[in-house]
Amino acid sequence: MQRRVIIYRDLLLPYSETFIPAQVESLTAYTGLYVGTSRTANATSLIPADRSLTLSDFVQSAGVWKMAFKLGGVVHPQWLQSLQALSPNLIHAHFGLDGIWGMRLARRLQLPLVVTFRGNDITGMDLKPGQRAPSVLDFWHRRGQFFRDYYVQRRPELFQTARYCIGVSDFIRHKVVEKGCPPEKAVVIYNGVNLDKFSFDPTLTREPVVLFVGRLVEKKGCEYLIRAMAAVQAARPDVELVLIGDGPQRAELESLARSVLKQYRFLGPQPHPTVKEWMNRANVLCAPSITAATGDSEGLPNVVTEALAMQLPVIGSIHAGIPEAVVHGETGFLTAERDWEAIAEHLLVIFNNPEMRNQMAIAGRQRIEQQFDQKHSIAKLEALYSEILAEPSVVTKHPL
Repeated sequence: MQRRVIIYRDLLLPYSETFIPAQVESLTAYTGLYVGTSRTANATSLIPADRSLTLSDFVQSAGVWKMAFKLGGVVHPQWLQSLQALSPNLIHAHFGLDGIWGMRLARRLQLPLVVTFRGNDITGMDLKPGQRAPSVLDFWHRRGQFFRDYYVQRRPELFQTARYCIGVSDFIRHKVVEKGCPPEKAVVIYNGVNLDKFSFDPTLTREPVVLFVGRLVEKKGCEYLIRAMAAVQAARPDVELVLIGDGPQRAELESLARSVLKQYRFLGPQPHPTVKEWMNRANVLCAPSITAATGDSEGLPNVVTEALAMQLPVIGSIHAGIPEAVVHGETGFLTAERDWEAIAEHLLVIFNNPEMRNQMAIAGRQRIEQQFDQKHSIAKLEALYSEILAEPSVVTKHPL
């Protein structure tokens, strides 16, 4: 029988996090069991219902039990018994904050813990100098901020407890160590790309389209892409900007686009088949990410590696893990953060030099095959699991 891994994500599962089941369902030597305190309305379309188990499955009003679990380490007895009955071998929590809750279960189940850090959980969450630790009053009046501050306060304990802390890029691994994780515990495992799934359809014709895919939030840098496109369309009015995704900045960005662009579309959130269709149609993808005012940064946007796999050159910023995938002048171009003039310049180079664009497309696919093949990432992850389970004593008993 295959060994079993609890995949802990407190909310199973936001639609924007399909990269988690993409990894879990590709495991070959292990079976993933999705565990959290609650699930979204569309969870069954994202993860197998017969391999998911939440606290909310056992109580009608889960709020009190959730707080007892998160603040006091009290695990609902039926939830605990059901988890024990699954005979899991280890816990893999996704995102640092979820690592805190995964740590609680790891202690009760006496299992080793692995945590994957992906971006904001290690770049944008810190107590400010002189800021006091979160209090009960913060919990009642600023619940969202309370849990972020609580996580930062407990992060050193998480670094001590976790057997390994995985960064989705070298950049994130460096940040994890910078924040206090012992270097020997910090490793890099890229999400990887399913090369069979993300493959360019040569029967389709590329169109004069610049594609953006991602949440419409500050760190994605869409404002600078729109300003760049205004300069591009002044020289090449046939080039259209297509944006896929949603977020709190959408109204502001649509207003900016209306004022400066001739051709653009905001398509909102779209399923993977639609995203792939646009990756087949577009000429270039832009990932103009920036460091937000809060310090929030990317890890390595999956859309960057997926686009390169689809033979779509990428113009990205010198930000977080993007330069680990995009090789300047070879698979696309890199610019400084917020440099919309450089983005415009590189876009025009690509549209005015189709032969060079095609060379970049081929080089991008080759880079993903060599460095970001999902099969290699899964093999590395499963080797990590097996290494942990082969250790004489993989769990240290902790008091609750």
